[in-house]
Amino acid sequence: MQRTLFAIVAILAIAIAAILFLVLRPKPTTSATDAVAGARFVIGSPDAKVTVVDFSNYLCGHCRDHANDVFPLIKRDYIDTGKIRYVFRDFPFGGQENVIRAGEAAACAADNNLYLEYHEALFRAQMQWAGLSGEALDNYFADLAGQIGVAPATFLQCLKSGNKRAGVLADQKLATDLGLTGTPTFIVNGEKYTGQRPYESWKEILDKALAGQSGGSDQGGASSPAKP
Repeated sequence: MQRTLFAIVAILAIAIAAILFLVLRPKPTTSATDAVAGARFVIGSPDAKVTVVDFSNYLCGHCRDHANDVFPLIKRDYIDTGKIRYVFRDFPFGGQENVIRAGEAAACAADNNLYLEYHEALFRAQMQWAGLSGEALDNYFADLAGQIGVAPATFLQCLKSGNKRAGVLADQKLATDLGLTGTPTFIVNGEKYTGQRPYESWKEILDKALAGQSGGSDQGGASSPAKP
């Protein structure tokens, strides 16, 4: 009898311990929460049901294609209509100092409420600044800012201050902490999608997310980190 009672008590103790472990253990944060926290560049309604986080690299060809060909349609049909919120994150690869500088330049444009315009301009002019560095790169970025209405001298002062670098590096670290390995990578309400895809595919993804049926996929065109 005592052995039976002891066994029952032991089983109950194990069961209670297991329940307490499940209830009290730290709850892992979702990719969506991690990816959105501290975001610097966000457009769309803060009340939107769906949040898309875009990790891009300014010298990534697939990112350029998304920015030029697909994003404007997403903006028209989902962002401007209040359906989704869209977050931009920088993901320079190791050794890409010019991409880090491009991210700094975009942040300087944001000070003039022209982040999106400059973001798009950087992708359109990708091949023109890809091989530049140092003063030549800074001057090119300042000239590019002038084309969208920012005084080049003021822009250059912001760029040379170095104040925007920490934000770019924080995005880079976040991408690494999330285990991202290529660009573009998108996180849609916590589901990861790697690679550039046509607008028809985006419509399916976003409509499912809006209906609460999101499902991630790593398929699509993507660029991997370059060797330093």
